[in-house]
This record gives sequence, structure tokens and C-alpha cells, in this order.
Amino acid sequence: MRRTARLLTGAALAAGAVGLVVPPAYGGETADLEVFPASAVPGDEVSVRTEFCPKGAAAGDAGAVGGGSFALAASTHDEQAAGGFRVPPSAQPGTYEIVATCAEGGRKVTGDLVVTLTAARGQVHPRGSVKTGVGGAPDRDPVQTAAGVTALAVAAAGGTWLLHRRARGDGI
Repeated sequence: MRRTARLLTGAALAAGAVGLVVPPAYGGETADLEVFPASAVPGDEVSVRTEFCPKGAAAGDAGAVGGGSFALAASTHDEQAAGGFRVPPSAQPGTYEIVATCAEGGRKVTGDLVVTLTAARGQVHPRGSVKTGVGGAPDRDPVQTAAGVTALAVAAAGGTWLLHRRARGDGI
């Protein structure tokens, strides 16, 4: 019984060691095709590039998003294939797979493009007033502002005079 357990344990360890040394049959690189910007709105120009195509030539396909076919040609940067396409105005929000097929060897490389309806190109600052129903004057009329300040000043002066008179014992 012990001999069988040792044999099975040894076989499992050997299989594990072989599994660590032997790479998987499918490469599984996650970002073979670089898509820039990774998030775009309909009408934006999108650039793609890859370094996985020998001699830097490939045929691109953005049909999933409605962008059609495009060519990738050798670029000046490290033998990369680069190209681009325009996201059509009719594109719906979502994540789309962009595919490039290398001219030599037929290897397919993929990347993701996220289409949104709003551009996230910078921080948006709010403008205008908030309609809460509490305080604030939407129209700043200088005459009304001056009249309000005057009324407050008269009330403060009158209140101070009454308090001073009471403190002296003159009564109200």
C-alpha cells in the first residue's frame, strides 16, 4: 500500500514539474495588439500597433465595431506594424475585439476597444447654480442687494441702540 502511495506521489510531482517547464500549447499573450486610445467615442480616430508580426505587415479588421478593414504597415519603432481606423458614428457602447492577421505566417493578434458615448478626456467642472429651493438669488440686481444691506444695517443699529438704552436703565 505504501509503495503504491509513493509511486502515485512521485508521478504527481513529476507531472507537476513537467507542467512548470513546458509552456502551454497556446501562447495566451493578453495584449498582442495595442489599441490607442483604449476607450473611444464614435467618430474618434484609433491607432493600433503590434510587434508580433514579422517584417511589420498585417491586415487589420475592426468589423466588430463597424470600422471595416485597415492595413498595418512597418513603422519606424522597433519593427512594429502600425495602422489605424475611425470608429463609425453609428457605433454602440460596448467592448469590441480588434483583430490583425500577420501577412507572414498568418498569426492573429487581438486587442480590445471600449466604445463609450462620453469622452473621458479630462475632468468636467460643473457650471451654473444648483436649484435646491434654498437661499441665493438667481438674478443679482444691485438695487435690491443695496436695499437688503441697508435694511440689515438699520435693524442692527436699532437693536444696538435698544440694548444700550436698556443697559443704562432707561427702559424701552
